Amino acid sequence: MTSLEARLLTAHAASDRLALVALYTEAADTAATQDAAGFYLTQAYIYALEQDHDDAAILRNKLVSMGREN
Repeated sequence: MTSLEARLLTAHAASDRLALVALYTEAADTAATQDAAGFYLTQAYIYALEQDHDDAAILRNKLVSMGREN
């Protein structure tokens, strides 16, 4: 298990949604494939929307640029 995976599991266990935004964004930025990046970015976006996070618009724009959001 990688450090990122461990941090994601810890954040999920603690219901730390703010951390999940950052961690899923990090996962997207370091993903091995576009499909994986899209999945992680979608997760980051969902948690950002739930928290009214300042990065929600940025995350959505990334999804749009990847062709995953209209």
